Amino acid sequence: MRPYIICHMIASVDGRIDCEMTEQIEGGNEYYEALEALDCPSMLMGRVTMQMHYAAGEPFEAADSTPIGHEAFFVARRSSAYCVATDTRGRLQWDANEYDAGALLVVTSEDAPRAYHDCLTRQGISWIAVGKGSIDLARAMEILAEEFAVERLAVTGGGNINAAFLEAGLLDEVSFMVAPGIDGRAGMTAVFDGIKDKGRKPTPLRLKSVEQMGETVWIRYNLK
Repeated sequence: MRPYIICHMIASVDGRIDCEMTEQIEGGNEYYEALEALDCPSMLMGRVTMQMHYAAGEPFEAADSTPIGHEAFFVARRSSAYCVATDTRGRLQWDANEYDAGALLVVTSEDAPRAYHDCLTRQGISWIAVGKGSIDLARAMEILAEEFAVERLAVTGGGNINAAFLEAGLLDEVSFMVAPGIDGRAGMTAVFDGIKDKGRKPTPLRLKSVEQMGETVWIRYNLK
């Protein structure tokens, strides 16, 4: 049991997802209009994206670095929508417990300090700790469904967390918006990025729909 998971991204024609760049070439508000149409009230982003757009500036420094060491979770409050952040080592700090009308929920590994989870609890922030060495995404998604009643989830970047969900076989659908522009800069992150297995075979997709929104093309795929 886990949510239905859609990776929803907007990129340049060459597949790059730098936010400042895509904002310059997107004609209007197509990305968020499409996201609303997907009917995914809960969204998940990786540590880098959350640090850029939501988290407080200074990283969390634990006075006692003893890890929580076991699977656990805390429900600060029930919500119809969650803003989910993955933060493997428990480094992000927060100025609020809600973003974009979704209750904040932080997912860490079991290696993150217990002090970090205690801090989140005091702030009224829900959390999940699962996996040793890295976050066990599959188990985290089960807990999201079972304990937080999340039925549909949009994974909205960046490239590394998108690739982690792809590699773990957790994506049901890819919602890909091609904005009318080309990036071309060396080293810029792509929609799916960072998988270390050079011999990994490509993931086949099945076309679900194509829609033009202004000069942006919205393509939806199911994973075979």
